Amino acid sequence: MDRRSFSARLLGFGSIGSALPSSAAQTTANSFDVQRFGAVGDGKRLDTAAIQAAIDACAKSGGGAVCFDRGAFLTGTLRLRSRVTLHLPESARLIGSTNLRDYPTAIPQYRSYTDNYTEKSLLYGEDLDSITIEGGGTIDGQGASFQGPYKVRPYLIRFVRCRDVSVRDVTIENSPMWVQHYLACDGVRLTGLTVRSRVNKNNDGIDIDSCQRVRISDCDISSGDDAICLKSSSARPCRDVAITNCIVSSACNAIKLGTESNGGFENIVVSNCTVYDTRLAGIALEAVDGGTLNGVTISNITMRAVAAPLFIRLGDRARPFVEGGARPPVGRLTNITIQGVQATGAARTGCALAGLPGHPITGITLRDITISSEGGGAAAEADREIPEQADRYPEYKMFGVLPAHGLYVRHAANLCLDNVRCTTLAADARPAFVCDDVEGLDMARLAGQSQAELLRLQDVRGALIHACRAGQSGGTFLRVRGARSKDIALAGNDMPAGAKSVVLAPETKPGAVRFDAINATVR
Repeated sequence: MDRRSFSARLLGFGSIGSALPSSAAQTTANSFDVQRFGAVGDGKRLDTAAIQAAIDACAKSGGGAVCFDRGAFLTGTLRLRSRVTLHLPESARLIGSTNLRDYPTAIPQYRSYTDNYTEKSLLYGEDLDSITIEGGGTIDGQGASFQGPYKVRPYLIRFVRCRDVSVRDVTIENSPMWVQHYLACDGVRLTGLTVRSRVNKNNDGIDIDSCQRVRISDCDISSGDDAICLKSSSARPCRDVAITNCIVSSACNAIKLGTESNGGFENIVVSNCTVYDTRLAGIALEAVDGGTLNGVTISNITMRAVAAPLFIRLGDRARPFVEGGARPPVGRLTNITIQGVQATGAARTGCALAGLPGHPITGITLRDITISSEGGGAAAEADREIPEQADRYPEYKMFGVLPAHGLYVRHAANLCLDNVRCTTLAADARPAFVCDDVEGLDMARLAGQSQAELLRLQDVRGALIHACRAGQSGGTFLRVRGARSKDIALAGNDMPAGAKSVVLAPETKPGAVRFDAINATVR
């Protein structure tokens, strides 16, 4: 949309009394042309002062639009103002200066752990109302030019404790640090964004931090760090967030809640997204710095070439959000539903869903999940001891190669697995599913393949296994281990001829498993 059509659109809302003439120098009470204020737009001369003057004049008049014509506008930090729209048409590029001196320090009054990260940004706003960036143009941070620790690498967009924030239909690329950070904001809408940023460290595509009432839709993101990341790096929860219709690729995790979790997460919905070429996890749900992660629904996700489609972790790194603050207690991770996931090209490691001893993850439902991984796991890997690693930074590879090629669940309660299917391209000696220290387990319509067994239960109490299907003739359907295993019931499962139904370890009590007489014998 060019400047004239944008002005015409404003007319429809009664903002401008007459249409703008075509002259780039024209300024009205509602539209402020940066070139009128002295911006050159040649990509060489610094336009910071001219653009900031246009923003300030727009705000002083009561709000409106700051408009760019065709050109490349080189700038340092710009401070947005309330009720100001930054309109960047397709013909315009906003280019970040490569001189760190053009980015003055801005330390937010609002405290969070991100105080330890960068204090510089290209576009910055704090305690603002009704701010918008739009127009189809490009914001280029020239991020490869910045080397060093966090504080010498600016964010491209940072809004702190703002209300009614909209960023739409722009391309944001080449950030020195996080691409965009929204901290403690209310009412954020990000739509139609294209993010291309793999030129530096910490190139998160979108960071939503301690925000509420957030909509992210129709975005196309390829980022060097986590693509869409929800954080809670302050005492304020991140809640009421909807993410939909996005295409995501990442050199780290694609869609992630955590690692910072101090304030917790509530009422999060993710739907209708496709994830591809992602080095770590496709969906990562993490709470390691206290806080409660409660009420997350994820549905209709496809994944291609993603190392670990699912990773869920309750840990105890226990990092306070302010320096010198009290150590937070172990948090909670509960009430999560993930359904309608199809993933191909997963790595051999497997997918971990792990709490801590005495602190189980609870109320997890996985339904209609299909995972195809490379396989090739060995029998020794199926029996290896898995360290707890309570205080370690959470990533899907933190436990090493898992005992299951599909899902490995440890320290959980009230877990439901329904119509989950795990297959491998190469033969794998590990079970498809392993559950260790789980209380309250419902497994229905599971299918998988393994040279060993379909299911392995270790110290599982209160399980119903029904309508499941063994993957190959001659394999074991279920192996039960642990002296604490009890109240495990089997009903209506389909096991091929010749399969051993249930194998009990010597330490497992003989009455731990109840089963029907069809295709079920205990050895």
